[in-house]
Amino acid sequence: MGLFAWPRWWVMPRKLREKGILGMNKRNADYIMRYNPRRLYPLVDNKLITKKLALENGIAVPALYGVIEIQHQIRDLEKMLSGRLQFVIKPAHGSGGNGILVVTGRMNMGFQKAGGDLINIDAIGHHVSNILSGMYSLGGVPDMAIIEYCVQFDPFFEHIIYRGVPDIRVIVFRGVPVSAMIRLPTRESDGKANLHQGAMGIGIDITTGVSCAGVLHDKIVDKHPDTGYSVTTIEIPHWQQILHTAVKCADTVGLGYLGVDIVMDRELGPLMLELNARPGLNVQLANQMGLLKKLRQVEAIEQLPESVDGRIALAVKLEK
Repeated sequence: MGLFAWPRWWVMPRKLREKGILGMNKRNADYIMRYNPRRLYPLVDNKLITKKLALENGIAVPALYGVIEIQHQIRDLEKMLSGRLQFVIKPAHGSGGNGILVVTGRMNMGFQKAGGDLINIDAIGHHVSNILSGMYSLGGVPDMAIIEYCVQFDPFFEHIIYRGVPDIRVIVFRGVPVSAMIRLPTRESDGKANLHQGAMGIGIDITTGVSCAGVLHDKIVDKHPDTGYSVTTIEIPHWQQILHTAVKCADTVGLGYLGVDIVMDRELGPLMLELNARPGLNVQLANQMGLLKKLRQVEAIEQLPESVDGRIALAVKLEK
């Protein structure tokens, strides 16, 4: 999302500066290029590697059911999915939520997608084939299809969302959480928690875990478009555990500027879904607050606390 998607009164250069808005060019030059060594990108760009690293470091992730690496393995897809009522298929090198297929149940001879539509095994095989061809991968290179556990959303969110599973994006800079938002699926997003596909982004106060008004298609809103439920003053459960997971993920991959996506399962609690070395700027619009002030505060601290808890405590003290 570019800066011109901000509400009109925020688009003026002076207003942007006053709000501490981080633009794409500045994000790339001053934070991504400076704090994210390219040699570490494979740790987050390949979801299989990310999952393995997380498990080795005690970070909870959705269980892996299987991997399809070459086209002829698609013939075994039906056997791989046998007995599974729910699952997710995603590209190992995907980005922006593209290529993710969420199946939430079976009906007759077909599978039901998160948005409610039905799909058969041949269509699923075709989707996997597209993943392998690189249709959804970074740079269009040949890819692998990951089949994994379908997160069962925490009942806390049941009355808020329209199907699908909400996720929480936490921006971590130098190991300190500086901003966060929750992304709520909508009918338009087909049950996916991706803002570019029509999901709703809701800002979260880092210090309290309480939500504020959010954004839908770059417009500030305070109610979910499908359920009509107010999305303000929601106290996100397990907030300290979510922050702890986000910081631990940053420590694990060693990137200085990172987006951590976390989902909350009804039985398993917070699970790390994926990591992003180039997190978007939507979190600023969702919070109606720029990132620059907090980033500069953290950047000015020469010696940050070594412990995860110490850096979370520091995040609470940062000025808004």
